[in-house]
Amino acid sequence: MISALVFVNPQRLVRLSAVDLAIIAIYFLAVLLIGFYLKRFAKSGEDFFLAGREMTAWVAGLSFVSANLGSLELMGWAGNAYQYGILAAHWYWVGAIPAMLFLGIVMMPFYYISKTHSVPGYLQLRYGKPTSALSALSFAFMTILMSGVNMYSMAVVMKVVLGWNFHFSIWISSLTVGIYVALGGLFSAIFNEVVQFFLIWFGALLIPILGLVETGGWNGMVARIHQNFPGQNYTHMWRPMAHFADNPMGVQWVAIVFGLGAVLSMGYWTTDFLVVQRVISAKDVRAAKLAPVIGSFFKMAVPFIVILPGLLGLAALPFHLVPASGMQPGQHSYDEVLPLMLARYCGPGLLGLGITALIAGFMAGMAGNVSAFATVWTYDIYRPFLRKNAPDAHYVSMGRWCTIIGLIISIGAAYIVTHFGSLMDYVQALFSFFIAPLFPTVLLGMLWKRATSAGGFLGLLAGTLSSIVMFTLVELDPSKVALIALSPLAKPLAIDMWRALWSGVICVIVTVAVSLATKPKEDIQLKGLVYGATKIPSEGHLPLVKRPIFWAGVSGVAFLILQWIFW
Repeated sequence: MISALVFVNPQRLVRLSAVDLAIIAIYFLAVLLIGFYLKRFAKSGEDFFLAGREMTAWVAGLSFVSANLGSLELMGWAGNAYQYGILAAHWYWVGAIPAMLFLGIVMMPFYYISKTHSVPGYLQLRYGKPTSALSALSFAFMTILMSGVNMYSMAVVMKVVLGWNFHFSIWISSLTVGIYVALGGLFSAIFNEVVQFFLIWFGALLIPILGLVETGGWNGMVARIHQNFPGQNYTHMWRPMAHFADNPMGVQWVAIVFGLGAVLSMGYWTTDFLVVQRVISAKDVRAAKLAPVIGSFFKMAVPFIVILPGLLGLAALPFHLVPASGMQPGQHSYDEVLPLMLARYCGPGLLGLGITALIAGFMAGMAGNVSAFATVWTYDIYRPFLRKNAPDAHYVSMGRWCTIIGLIISIGAAYIVTHFGSLMDYVQALFSFFIAPLFPTVLLGMLWKRATSAGGFLGLLAGTLSSIVMFTLVELDPSKVALIALSPLAKPLAIDMWRALWSGVICVIVTVAVSLATKPKEDIQLKGLVYGATKIPSEGHLPLVKRPIFWAGVSGVAFLILQWIFW
C-alpha cells in the first residue's frame, strides 16, 4: 500500500545546500506577505469570494490553468506517464482543450450574466434549492478530499527527497495556505496561483530539458524506452487504441473520446467550481469568455513538463518502478518518478528551484480547493439554508473561519489517501462520482428550456448514485470489470472513464424522462439562465482577432495538430 511509502521508507535521496534552503524559505515568506498585503482588498463578500470581479482575461486565464496545476499534474500524472506512457497526455489534450473552449464560448456567458458565486448557485437559479444543495454538498465533500491529496503528495515528496517528517510537512504547508487564503480570500489564491504558475514552469522545465539532453532528444528517448520495455507501446497516443489488448491501460478509443472527452473533462472544466471560480472573477463577459481560451494554449504545453518526466523515467532510470501496493523495501513506486528525476538532474540551487516548483504546485492545489470550499459552503449551504439575511461582513467572516475548518478536515483527508493503492485512481474515482453526472445536469439546464426542477434533481441524484454503485460492484467483485469497462483487461483509469460515461448517460435519461413528465418554468423565469431566453452581449463591433471565438478556433487547430504529431 502507499502507506508503506510514507511510514516504512526512511531514506532520503539528496541533501539541500544553503542556497536551496534559502530559495524555499524565501518562497514561503513571499506567500505570507502577499496574503497580508491583499487582506486590505478583501473587505466585502464580492472581494473575498470573487476577487471583486476585477481580474483581466490574462490573469483569470493563468489562474484558471494554475488552479489545476497542482500535485495531480506534477506528481500524479508523471507517475501515470511512467505506468501508461504517453497515453497519460490524453488527460491534457482530449481531456481538457475541447472542454475549456466549450466553457469559454458556450457556458461562461450564463455563469457571468447570472452573477452567481458558484456552479451550485447557478443550479439554484435554474432548478431550485434541492438540486443546488445536492451539488453543493457533493462539491464541498470532494474539494476537501482533493485538498487532502495535495497535502499528501507534498508530504511524500518532502519525505522521499528531503527526509522531512511526513506529519511536519503536512502541517507546515496547511498552515501557510490557511493564513494567506483566510486573509485575502480569492484575491490571495489567484495572485499566488499566477506567481506559482511561473515558478512551476521555470522549476519543472529543468527535468525535461536535462533529460532530453541525456537521452539524445525525443528519438533517443523513444529508442531507450523500446530497449528497456520491448513489446510495449509507450510513445503513441491513438495508434494502440483500436483494441483493449494493444495498450498498457487496457482501454479503447470510445472510452477516451466519450468517457474522458465528453463527460469527465467537460464535467471538470465546466462545472468544477475550483476552476470555474477563477473565470467568474473576470472583469466583464468578454474577459470571462477569453480567459479559458487563453488558458487552453498554456494547457496544451503542460504535458511537456509533466508527461515528459515519466517518459524520461522509462528511458533513463537504471531500475524499474513498481505499483505502490506491491512495493518492497528498497523499491520505488510509480508516484515517485518525479522526485527521483529531480534528484537525478538537479544540483545545488537548481534543486532548490525544483523543490520550490513542486511546493508551489501542491500549495496552489490546496489553496484552490480550500477557497472553493469556503465559497460553496458560505454562499450555497450556510446562507440559503442556515442564515439568510446576515450582513455581508458576517459572510466574509464565515468564509475565513471555514477556510481554517476546511484545512483541518483536509489534513484528515490527507491521511485517508495513505490507505489507497494509487493516487490517480483515487482522484479519478472522485471525479466519476461527483463531476461526471453534474455536467449533463448543467448543460441540459442551459440548452433545454423544457428541463424541470424535478428532472434536474433526480437526474443528478441518479447519475451520482449509479457511479457509486458501479464502483462498489467492482470493489466487491473484480470480475464485474468486464461488465462496466467492456474488457477484463481494463486498468483503474480506464474503468473510471467507462463509469463516468455510463453515469452521464443515466443522468441524461432520467433528467429528460422526468422533465417530460413534469411542468417546466415559464420563459420569463429562465431569462439569463437558458439559451433562447437570454440575450447574449454582441461582439460584432470588435475586430475578428479580438473576439474569443477566433482564438478558440486557433486553439482548436493547434489541438488537432498535436493529435496528428503524436498519433
